[in-house]
Amino acid sequence: MDRGKTLQATKKRYTHVGAGRDMTTDMAVIVGATGALGRAIAARLADAGLRILAVSRTAQTLEDLTSRNPAITPCVADIASDDSIARIAAAVSGPVRMVVHGPGLAAAGEVLTIPTQALADSVNIKAGGMLRLVRAVDAHLQPHSRLVAIGGHYGLEPSADTTAAGVANAALLNLTRQLSQAYGPRGITAHYIAPGPAETERLRRVAAVRAARDGVDIEDIVDGMRRESSIGRLTTPEQLAWAVALLLAPEADAMTGSTLMIECGRRRGLP
Repeated sequence: MDRGKTLQATKKRYTHVGAGRDMTTDMAVIVGATGALGRAIAARLADAGLRILAVSRTAQTLEDLTSRNPAITPCVADIASDDSIARIAAAVSGPVRMVVHGPGLAAAGEVLTIPTQALADSVNIKAGGMLRLVRAVDAHLQPHSRLVAIGGHYGLEPSADTTAAGVANAALLNLTRQLSQAYGPRGITAHYIAPGPAETERLRRVAAVRAARDGVDIEDIVDGMRRESSIGRLTTPEQLAWAVALLLAPEADAMTGSTLMIECGRRRGLP
C-alpha cells in the first residue's frame, strides 16, 4: 500500500469514532510543538486528519514551524502562566480530539545542587501546564477525546542527575491518573507517555552539561545513555509520534490512566 492509501486508511480508522460522528474537522492542541518531538507529533497527527493548534511562548519558533506547514495554526502562550488558559481557549475553533502536553525542561542540575526554585518551576511547567491546557480546552472535549502527557521514564526511574525531570514527571504522572478519574464519566481518557532520552538537539545540550561537569566528551555521555538501553538505542521523535497517534484508536479507551513506555528497554524497576 502506498503512503497516500495508508494515510487515508489511518484517517478512516482514527477519526471516525463514537456514534458515527465525523471527526475529520477535529483539532489536536500541542504544547511543545516547536521542538523536535513536538514537530514529529504534529506531523503524525496531521497525517491522521486532525487540524493542529501549536502552542509555544515564542512567536519566532511558531513562525518557523508554520512556514514549513501552513496547515498548522499558531498560538503564542506561556503554559507556565495562568494567562495561557484564556489564550489557548480563544484559539480553539472546533472539537478537540487530543491534547498533547510536551514542553521541555532546562537542565537544572543534580539533586545536591539544584536550586529549589528551579525544581518548583519544573513542576509548574509540567503538572501545572497540563492542568492549564486541559482547562483551556475543556468545553471542546468530546467522548473519546484524549488527554496526553509526555513525561519521561525518569518520573518512574529516579536519577540523582535528573532531579527536575524526575520530580516534575512523577507529579505529571500522578496528575494524569487523577484526570483519568475526573474525566472518565464523560468518556474522555488520559494517558502518560514515558520516552527515554531521545535523539534530539536538546539531549545534546543536556549531555553537554554533564560532560562539562565530568570533564569528558559529549559523545561519551551520549554513548553512555545508549548503553543504558537494552537494545543500545535512544528513542527517536518518530517513535514517540507513533505512540501518540496510537492513542487515537478507539481501543485505546482501555488504556486510560496508564503509562506507555517508549524508552528502548531502559527501565529496570517493576512494575
